Amino acid sequence: MEGSPGSSTVQPPQYQAVHFDYDALKIEKEGKNPPKFNSDPTTFPWWKNALYSHLIGIDDELWDLVELGPEFEGMNNDGKLNTTQRKGLTPTQKKAYAKHHKVKEILSRCISHDEYLKIGDKTSAKTMYDSLCSTYDGNDQVKEAKANLLVQQYELFKMKEDETIETMYSRFKILVSGLSVLKKSYTTSDHVRKILRSLPVRWRPKVTTIQEAKNLTTLTLEELMSSLISHEMELIVDEPQRKPRRIEMKERREKD
Repeated sequence: MEGSPGSSTVQPPQYQAVHFDYDALKIEKEGKNPPKFNSDPTTFPWWKNALYSHLIGIDDELWDLVELGPEFEGMNNDGKLNTTQRKGLTPTQKKAYAKHHKVKEILSRCISHDEYLKIGDKTSAKTMYDSLCSTYDGNDQVKEAKANLLVQQYELFKMKEDETIETMYSRFKILVSGLSVLKKSYTTSDHVRKILRSLPVRWRPKVTTIQEAKNLTTLTLEELMSSLISHEMELIVDEPQRKPRRIEMKERREKD
């Protein structure tokens, strides 16, 4: 009983509500892990798309600064205003100035220090981005040469004998992606026909079946891949049975 000798009353613990700033956490997370560019020209188109998505996901005005550049006069070579200039900015201009440096910082973290040193004009994210594009995209003549090379690779594309359908298709998608970036696009029907032509001789019966049973004009790549992968699994299952037959036929030819 309460108040009796030797007894004590246990008071329940008191908890206080703690406010957690989820918006601040979101901003912190969004500023991390920008897409890295490894100075490989073949990955540059991917990096540009990844950078665009990363910046738009944080704030579309950040991408505007990459595309259009800041509107501040008197910035030095590092894109900075002196103290007097900065203090003379309006509240709206100060926010824009902060975003100008935020996107510069993000872009700097996307590249290596060696790559950063190669950039001549580091005034803004736009000048840095334009410098990278000039180096890795090249001028119109370079782009046309790249496109012609990819077109040639597309026309000569073949599935390797020791390659799976999925591995072949991964190589094919990378090639098509490069063509698309350089404005050398093909239709889905072109891709379907090209893949069928690229298959090894042992796939010829399956190719004939698809050509006779399907409308290649409307057949999607997903449908084609599903059909080819299913057939590949059948070939793998039948392979142990085919090996003894091939050995037997080889021995007969040698005897003859």
